[in-house]
Amino acid sequence: MKKHLLSNRNPRSFPLVWQCLLTVIFTGLLMPTALLAQATSTDSTKTQTIYSAAPVKPQYPRVVGYVSFILPLETLSGGKFTPNFSDHTSTIGFPIGVNVLYSDHFGFSYEFTPTIKASGGTSKMSNLLFDPGTMFRFDHGFTIITRLAFETSGRYGFTPVFNQVYARTKAVNYFVALSLPTRYGNSAPSSIGLNLQIGFIFN
Repeated sequence: MKKHLLSNRNPRSFPLVWQCLLTVIFTGLLMPTALLAQATSTDSTKTQTIYSAAPVKPQYPRVVGYVSFILPLETLSGGKFTPNFSDHTSTIGFPIGVNVLYSDHFGFSYEFTPTIKASGGTSKMSNLLFDPGTMFRFDHGFTIITRLAFETSGRYGFTPVFNQVYARTKAVNYFVALSLPTRYGNSAPSSIGLNLQIGFIFN
């Protein structure tokens, strides 16, 4: 009986078994590679999504322009305070400038301000101011600008400016600023004032 069973065994059945076994082994070896490739592809897609969602950093140097208007609120000269709207006289300026931004924290500003003075029922352009200055930029849109000042009226000096961006859009950023114009020269006593400036910067 034992001999009969051994004689009925097909010797060619062993290669088929080995083929099945090798197929299972290779499949097992290849499956982790396929899963790893799929995971890598998924991670790569996630990474690309994360990078694409990250904000794009601005390129420097960058040049932006701005327009605004400025109102002198009060001026101290010769020990006397003079408000802007005293004696039926008012003054308003229109600063127009260009900012060259070198980094997130530093820039340089070039500004021209024509001034219109209204008094006694008439008005005229009374002065043109050129006041370039360095910009020290901080977080949350706050900037300190240290300006020199040169006026066609013959006055000169410097103007520290404290600037704050209060609203942002895709096209422009709106800002408000307080400045302390300090002036000398032209046979007049030295003076210091307080100005309010409002405007917008083109992005």
